[in-house]
Amino acid sequence: MSTVTSKPETARDASERDKWLRAYRQMVRIRLFEEQVNELYTRALMPGLAHLYSGEEAVAVGICEALRIDDYITSTHRGHGHCLAKGASPDRMFAELLGKEAGYCRGKGGSMHIADPATGNLGANAIVGGSVGIATGAAFAGKRLGNGRVAVCFFGEGALGQGSLYEVMNLAQLWKLPVIYVCENNLYNEYTHYSETTAGTILGRASAFGIEATVVDGQDVRAVNEVATRLVKRARAGEGPAFLQADTYRYSGHHVGDINREYYRPKTEEQRWKTDRDPIKLQSNWLIEQGYADAAALEQITAEARAEMEAAVKFAVAAPYPSVDQVDEDIYA
Repeated sequence: MSTVTSKPETARDASERDKWLRAYRQMVRIRLFEEQVNELYTRALMPGLAHLYSGEEAVAVGICEALRIDDYITSTHRGHGHCLAKGASPDRMFAELLGKEAGYCRGKGGSMHIADPATGNLGANAIVGGSVGIATGAAFAGKRLGNGRVAVCFFGEGALGQGSLYEVMNLAQLWKLPVIYVCENNLYNEYTHYSETTAGTILGRASAFGIEATVVDGQDVRAVNEVATRLVKRARAGEGPAFLQADTYRYSGHHVGDINREYYRPKTEEQRWKTDRDPIKLQSNWLIEQGYADAAALEQITAEARAEMEAAVKFAVAAPYPSVDQVDEDIYA
């Protein structure tokens, strides 16, 4: 009588398991961070508005996991996920959202202007498409300095209407700059479906410049990471820019105050994405199927992430505001 034994785990198996568990953890952290942001807003503790990233986590995580810590990113008004995925600390991010001195911009940037040069994050930007030139300039610097750094520029499909995007893509292709333009196509330009504002195709815009252009399922963190790894390697090797269209979906409104959204998108659509296409659920199911984790282990990851976010909020709420004599410091205009 023979017995069947399980195959011993190899170093490669362990590496794959750790990689995808880390991706899962990062997505959960982003989701729970955004839940706390919404809570701070509804409790009137956060000045101004915030644009939540919930539903789009696989894009930021899949791409940033393919980058080195010294690679650059530029972000958007919906940028909390990018910041966290690139290595920002939740406590300092919450402090920034609350206008506290401990924040990344000493409380002067708020939700839409978080930057963390230590992790290669050159900043979020409230202007639609406002960071495309910054990312392209960083890529130019990286090429001139020969440091092998790659720049990733995140923007929404609404930025396709900005002329500056085409100016920088033209130069990036001419000069073979190591930059990847990532269009997070979450379907809506604020309150309007992108099909009503965008003529032609999204990829066609990049292809017109001869730029490598690819589309990916933005809800599948493994698919995003696979294509991002290839494009980053290509850019680092001096083969020029690339354009990635990541099809995704934002679960919340354009901002935290956009509560009644039925006049521009149906609730059934939102529910369908949450039920069938949620990036965290998809990754959770895959991890269990592969035998990399069980439900209890994934619940433990969630519990740890929730505790981390709650502690970060407490830190930010208790942190002091900047003093009045700092009003003219750290400003450029």
